[in-house]
Amino acid sequence: MPQFPDDIYTEPADLDGRTLANLGPLRRMAGLWRGEKGVDVKPKAQGPKTQVYVEHYELQPIDPQTNGPQVFYGLRYHTFIHKPGLTKMYHDQVGYWLWEPATGTVLHTLAIPRGQIAMASGRASPDADRFALTATRGSLENGIVSNPFLEHAFTTLEWRIEVVFHPDGTWSYDQDTVMQIQGQAAPFHHTDRNTLTKVGEPSPNPLDAGPHGQARLSGA
Repeated sequence: MPQFPDDIYTEPADLDGRTLANLGPLRRMAGLWRGEKGVDVKPKAQGPKTQVYVEHYELQPIDPQTNGPQVFYGLRYHTFIHKPGLTKMYHDQVGYWLWEPATGTVLHTLAIPRGQIAMASGRASPDADRFALTATRGSLENGIVSNPFLEHAFTTLEWRIEVVFHPDGTWSYDQDTVMQIQGQAAPFHHTDRNTLTKVGEPSPNPLDAGPHGQARLSGA
């Protein structure tokens, strides 16, 4: 069990509002990104189907978040995916990437418009070139919640994602969603991977957005 302080209410008095300077391993993900070589392997009645995709991924810094003494620095994200040559949504996802400097913990939350949410967690060093996160069905700390149909037909048992940063400034992810599909004996591994290239810089979070932000930070 992690060790928590006796005082669970008092927030840090010297909170640094510069999110981009305090994101640890997530700093290299901030910004606007595009990936044109995504590969998705998904389940179909006839068997696994491989589909390529194009991805638009935006990650913007938010002000630091506190739970009493606990502090998170993070990125709010939206990723929009479509098939090459088409504009129709293939996959849409929103959530947060969060970094807890005190424990070296990375959290990744997601919500998708098919009635599913999840939170994965893992450990990393502030200058890590890669890290991996996991969410598990039934966990109260890094779990997965699905709507009744998905829980019945495509039960998600586990979700893993690994992020790797490359010397050329790109980054990639490789994720595996392990599902128990109705009528199949063995779990199915629904995989997705892509490499993302930066196409735009992030905007500062409000507390790091100039004189007005600094006034807020000082309590004015």
